[in-house]
Amino acid sequence: MGNHGSNLDDILAEDMHHWYNKFMRESPSGLITLFELKAILNLKGMNENANSYVDQVFFTFDMDGDGYIDFVEYIAAVSLMLKGEINQKLKWYFKLFDQDGNGKIDKEELETIFSAIQDITRNREIDPEEIVSLIFERIDVKGEGELTLEEFIEGAKDHEDIMDLLKKLMDLTPVLVIIVEGRMG
Repeated sequence: MGNHGSNLDDILAEDMHHWYNKFMRESPSGLITLFELKAILNLKGMNENANSYVDQVFFTFDMDGDGYIDFVEYIAAVSLMLKGEINQKLKWYFKLFDQDGNGKIDKEELETIFSAIQDITRNREIDPEEIVSLIFERIDVKGEGELTLEEFIEGAKDHEDIMDLLKKLMDLTPVLVIIVEGRMG
C-alpha cells in the first residue's frame, strides 16, 4: 500500500466543485462511456479476462444501466471505494464477482476476476488459484462450490485473513488516482 495513504487523504480532501471539474475535463459531455473509461485508465492490449473485468466494473458503477457513468454515479463509486462501509464494499465485490448474475459466485468466476485484477494492477504477489481455494475452504462451509451474498459477507467478515486478502486484491486506489489526476501520458 506504501504511500497510497497520502493520495487517499488528498483525494478525500477535494471539494465537490473540484471533483466536478475533473470529471468534466475528462468527459465534457458529462457522461463516461465504457470506451472512455478504458482510455482514461490507459488500458490497451489487455487479455480477455482483464477486459471483461473492466466491463464488469463499468456496469456495476452504471447504476441506472443506461450505458454511461454520470457524475452522480462517478461520485457514488469513488465514495464507495474510499469511504464505504465494509458491508457496502462486500456487496459491491459480490456483484462484481457474480459475472453471470445468478446470485451466486463460484470458483471459476472468482479466479477469473482475481486474474483480471492482477493483469490490470500488475500485482501478482498472490496466486489467484490459492486465494480462491482459501476463500472456499473457509467460507463455503456447506461445500456446495458456490457462495450466496449472505455466505460471502458473513464468511469474509468472520475471517480476518480473507478480509485482508480481499482488501489487498481489490485495492483500486491506483485506478482512482489515475482518474483523479487525469489521463496518464
